[in-house]
Amino acid sequence: MVSVFNEYFSVMQSVPVVLEWSLDLISDEGMFMLSQIGPESFDYRCLSLDSFSYTVGGNYDRRRCNCSQGYEGNPYLTNGCQGLITIVAISAGFGLLFSLLGVAKITNRLKQRRAKKMREKFFKRNHGLLLQQLIISNKDIAERLKIFSLEELEQATNKFDQNRILGGGGHGTVYKGILSDQRVVAIKKSNIVVQKEIDQFINEVVILSQTNHRNVVKLFGCCLETEVPLLVYEFISNGTLSFHLHGQSENPLFWKDRLRIALETAKAIAYLHSAASVSVFHRDIKSTNVLLTDVLTAKVSDFGASRSISIDETGILTAVQGTHGYLDPEYYYTSRLTEKSDVYSFGVILAELLTRITPVFSSQSSEATSLASHFVSLKRDNRLWDILDPQIVEEGGGEDAEVVAGLAEACLSLKGEERPTMRQVETALEDVQRSKVHLRSHITRVSQNVPKDQSYNTSKGSEGTRLYSLEKEFIQSSEIPR
Repeated sequence: MVSVFNEYFSVMQSVPVVLEWSLDLISDEGMFMLSQIGPESFDYRCLSLDSFSYTVGGNYDRRRCNCSQGYEGNPYLTNGCQGLITIVAISAGFGLLFSLLGVAKITNRLKQRRAKKMREKFFKRNHGLLLQQLIISNKDIAERLKIFSLEELEQATNKFDQNRILGGGGHGTVYKGILSDQRVVAIKKSNIVVQKEIDQFINEVVILSQTNHRNVVKLFGCCLETEVPLLVYEFISNGTLSFHLHGQSENPLFWKDRLRIALETAKAIAYLHSAASVSVFHRDIKSTNVLLTDVLTAKVSDFGASRSISIDETGILTAVQGTHGYLDPEYYYTSRLTEKSDVYSFGVILAELLTRITPVFSSQSSEATSLASHFVSLKRDNRLWDILDPQIVEEGGGEDAEVVAGLAEACLSLKGEERPTMRQVETALEDVQRSKVHLRSHITRVSQNVPKDQSYNTSKGSEGTRLYSLEKEFIQSSEIPR
C-alpha cells in the first residue's frame, strides 16, 4: 500500500491551481469605482471604457470587471482594454522595427568590414609598408612624419566639408583641418583618381620626408588608406606670394619684404638642389607655390611634379611638365630637366617681384605676352624703369632693384649653362640685402663658379647608406608603372 502511494505521488509532479477572486461591494468600496451609466442610474464599472462589471457567483455584493468582447487588457486602468487588432498591429510593428534594426546592424557591420579591407588594400598599393619601414629606420623622419588614419582626417575636416576648402593646387584640393591635438593643418586631396595623380602624391611624400628646411613647407604626415594618398602639411595662413603681388591685397608688399622673400625662396631651392640627402628638382617653381606666413616668411610648396636624382647626376630626360610663363624654354625643347630649369622659373618670380606683372599678360595689341621675354628685352634696352613697380622707387629701392634686375636677367638666359646656380643666386641676394655690392660687381659674381655650401651635407656612415637605399627604393617604387 505504501509503495503504491509513493508511486502515485512520484507521478504527480504538479497540481493545477485556479485563483478565483472578486471585489466586495462593501468592504472594498474604496477600490471599486461608482460610475454613472444613465441620467439617474449608477453602476459599478471599471475605469476602462471598453469594459463591463458582472456579479460573481450570483452574489450582487461581489462583483468583477472584464474587458468587452474583442478587447484585452486591464479593465481597472484608464484605456486599459485595447482592441485585439491594435495589440497585434503594435506587436507586429515592434517586431518589424527590431527586424529592420537587426538588418541595418548587420549591413553596417558588412560595410565596415568591406571598408576596412579597402583601406588595407589602398595602404599596401600606396607603398604604406615601405614608408613604415623608412620611418622606423630613421629617427629624424619618425619625429617629423606620421601615418594618419582616414578616420582622423575625416574628423579633422568635418568629413571634407566644402566650407573647409582653402584652395586648389595643381595636383589636388587643399582643406583646412584641426587635428585632435588642436594643431591647424592643411590637407591635400586629389581631385582625379588616376595613376598619374597617385604617383605624384607618393612622390611628394618621398620628397618632403627627406627635407628639413625652414623655407620648405613641412609635411606632418599622410594617409595611405584612400585610393589617392592624403597629405597633411603645416597650415600657412597668409596665402600665396602671387595673391600679394597680383591679387586684391589691401597692403602691397614693401620692397624690403619682397627682397627677403626672394632670398628665402632662393635658399629653399638651393637646399633642394645641393643640400638634401637626395637632390631634388622642383619643376614647378612659381609665385602660387610660394606660401607666406603671418610674418611673411616664405615657404616653398607643392612638390607633386618634383623629381629626385642622385647627387652625381646633372639632369634627366622626362616628360615636360610645368606652368606656362615659368617653363624653361631649353627644357621645353629638349625634355632634359636640370637644376637650371628651376633657376629659370625663379628668374620669372624675380621679375614679378620687381614689376608686379603676371607671368603672362595681355599687351597693347591684346596678345598674350611673356613677362620673361618682355622683361629681358626692356632690361637690355636700358628701359627697366618703364616696367619697374613705382612703389619700389618711392621706397628708395631703385639701386637695389637694378642689381636684382640684373640677377633676374641672368636667370632668364635661354641657355641653361649661362644661368647661375641657385647657390650663387642665394649668395648674390644676400649681398643685395646687405647693400654691399652694386650692379657691375654683382654681374661679375654670378658669372663665376661659386663652390657649393657643404654645411647641409649629411654623414656618410653605414646607417646613412642604409637609409639612402631605402629612400631610393621608395622613390623607384613610386615611379614604376603599376
